Amino acid sequence: MKLTQPQYWVINMQIQLFEKTQAPSHQNLLPKDGSAYYYPEIIDELSSKQLFETLIQSVDWQPDQIYIFGKKVTTQRKVAWVGDVNCSYTYSGVKKQPQPWTSELLSIKTQMEEIAQWKFNSCLLNLYHNGNEGMGWHSDNETELDSTAPIASLSLGARRKFAFKHKLDKSVSSLFLENGSVLIMHSPCQESWNHSLLKTKLPLPARMNLTFRAINPNHELPK
Repeated sequence: MKLTQPQYWVINMQIQLFEKTQAPSHQNLLPKDGSAYYYPEIIDELSSKQLFETLIQSVDWQPDQIYIFGKKVTTQRKVAWVGDVNCSYTYSGVKKQPQPWTSELLSIKTQMEEIAQWKFNSCLLNLYHNGNEGMGWHSDNETELDSTAPIASLSLGARRKFAFKHKLDKSVSSLFLENGSVLIMHSPCQESWNHSLLKTKLPLPARMNLTFRAINPNHELPK
């Protein structure tokens, strides 16, 4: 659900998670068929570290399971699916039921809604232990997702390279996602572009990203 008027909230936590919302660092990252905007340094380094450590303990992390050529594979990367009731999510052939929101995640969600100007009801968290773990080329276009909604991604931890590849002409646009930064991917980005978190041989520490989404809560009702 799109927010019709800008709204502002106070984060009631022991640490101030978010700095004053900044304008995007530059214009649209995509040359056509969608838009994506990058917001650096939304959270300062110390608060990012504290938030990372808090989420490691407060979220129920599980190894991700996906189907590849009909075979179920368990990844080293860990994930958590958090959301409102009735916000189940199926990707790569595996259905996930939502964990309840934690107070920290609700506070972050509120701020992400301000930046994206959209109401979110779910969040997929990914934990990459090192540079050998990444995410292959894909688009977030599952049927239960609201195709008109943006996806807002918060990065914590290691600086990692992220890339977009156009589905037709294979052109590539990439950037490094810094600790404490936010990337907003707007519709129709998912229809025309795949994206990937690229692996690297560099000895990097762990990275966490939180992708806030809008699930259609009625997606499981008979049509």
